[in-house]
Amino acid sequence: MRGVWPRLLSLVTALAAVTAVLIAQSPLASASPGLKKIHDPRRVTYSIRLKSCHARDGGKLPDRACTPGSVDPAVTQRDIRSTICKSGWTATVRPPESQTEYAKYHVAYPAYHIKHSAVSELDHLVPLELGGSNDITNLWPEVGRQPNAKDKVENALNRAVCDGKVSLAAAQDAIASDWITAEAKLGLIRSHAKTWCTASASYNSTYNDYDVYVHSNQPYREATATASNGASHSYETNGSGYADIYLYAGAGDSIKVTVGAASCATTAG
Repeated sequence: MRGVWPRLLSLVTALAAVTAVLIAQSPLASASPGLKKIHDPRRVTYSIRLKSCHARDGGKLPDRACTPGSVDPAVTQRDIRSTICKSGWTATVRPPESQTEYAKYHVAYPAYHIKHSAVSELDHLVPLELGGSNDITNLWPEVGRQPNAKDKVENALNRAVCDGKVSLAAAQDAIASDWITAEAKLGLIRSHAKTWCTASASYNSTYNDYDVYVHSNQPYREATATASNGASHSYETNGSGYADIYLYAGAGDSIKVTVGAASCATTAG
């Protein structure tokens, strides 16, 4: 017996080592470790119950708690040629319209406090072309013009993954975190060397307030003007980084403006 136990211990240790290697090399291990994994092709699923959600950046980014993003573990780095890089593949996993319309109007709209008449797209935060799931944790009503600016980013990241420029997991994490900065974060485009903005204020006698004109290199970002009297108001910049913010400031008040990662100041004349 004294000779058996060392051999058994050696065998158990060897099996544990082999198991660890197999787990590390399994298809599911190559999925993004930070995102919930839900396999739900062709159906909308509800792993959580949405309560009260608030979109960020003027509706461009979802509530992190309600819509953190989730991925399908069946889509892995090793099988991208037969899944996300194959033409027409997303149609094989996309849910029917009846399910997405229900999720949009009866679940997402009430949770995000959006009027039924609003124009929006029930968007996948991690798109199907990057292995996103159909779960409610990955769906949110993106209000605004259609098609939206996020579509171009989704296509660019899909090409980058399929061309071997970035890994599937890195692309999933980047777009789930912030689709506006995803390409720059992954090194696919040059980010602005320095963020900037300029601001000026003009009194509007019709409304007895000030128009704060903001110019920046921060497109589709929330711009906030705050006066020294405590008044504050926000508005989203357009594609050129411009915004006109109305503000109930007093003559001579200093006005601080923040837009994305940039900040600037002016004075109510």
